[in-house]
Amino acid sequence: MAEEAPPLRVVISDPKGGRKIVKVKVKGVEDEQLEYTDEMRREKEKGRVRKERSKLPLAKLNSKLAKELELDDKVGVITIRFKTEDEKINETFKVIIDDNVPDGEIHVNMEHLGELVGDLEKEGEAFRAKAWQIAIPQKLVERLAGLEIGDVFEGTIIGLPGVRLKIRGGSDATGFPMHPGVPGSAKRKILLAGPPGFKPREKGERRRKTVRGRMIPDPRGERRKTVLAQLNVVIHYE
Repeated sequence: MAEEAPPLRVVISDPKGGRKIVKVKVKGVEDEQLEYTDEMRREKEKGRVRKERSKLPLAKLNSKLAKELELDDKVGVITIRFKTEDEKINETFKVIIDDNVPDGEIHVNMEHLGELVGDLEKEGEAFRAKAWQIAIPQKLVERLAGLEIGDVFEGTIIGLPGVRLKIRGGSDATGFPMHPGVPGSAKRKILLAGPPGFKPREKGERRRKTVRGRMIPDPRGERRKTVLAQLNVVIHYE
């Protein structure tokens, strides 16, 4: 029996993200709707992410602030940037609209905020998320198998109902990128003059490089080292 493939990292980009930045007060609260589950946690080891989250953590804000951040009722994902003495911390949240939250405030899980900034209240900057990442299990990757770069699929598959996503590319567990000019999903060595797969240092430079085909493979037929590890998609606005 083949070993089950690891979760696929899906990087979602929003072309409408990051256009409006708003200063906010972020409060850690006890709220059942803001439960911070294991699915929402990242596991890090020696500064590197060992396990990606499969769901975004949640944040509450009122409809006035949602409008100011140019959120819509389908995407509803924000990034909050915190500044500490040592670093800048960006965290992405799925939004819940609640008009009981005071103007200019965002409420998040108390434990989560403590992990991020070591406090239960912190000033921050909020904006519509430009990109975020989640991990999806093999059974969901199987539903994407056969789709190619340029194809559009329903976001319900990865937890974004009502949103359509367009495939931009990806890479396998050994770092070889998908290439739009190569049919199928197998690896091939082709002559490249630019990305994906090669960044020329000089004008007109070309190199023969190994890339993957443009199709998402069925993980059940792949070895762990060749399975697709990351898929890049963009929200497709009609």
